[in-house]
Amino acid sequence: MHIDLNNLTIEDKLKLIEFIWNDLLKTEKDIPSPAWHKDELLAREKRVKENKEKVLSWQRAKKDILKIIDEN
Repeated sequence: MHIDLNNLTIEDKLKLIEFIWNDLLKTEKDIPSPAWHKDELLAREKRVKENKEKVLSWQRAKKDILKIIDEN
């Protein structure tokens, strides 16, 4: 399969990402996690606990992204 990303709008690209992500979640246990992932997750968790980083849900992040796109 070939998808010409240059012909997709940003909104369509985000929809495609969401579609792929949702499909991957069906078999998430089959997807290996790289070793560095755990280190990064622990570091992010520490920054959140120290109020140095804020966590957003995917729905909220997507809403914020689409708002920025609409404003431009």
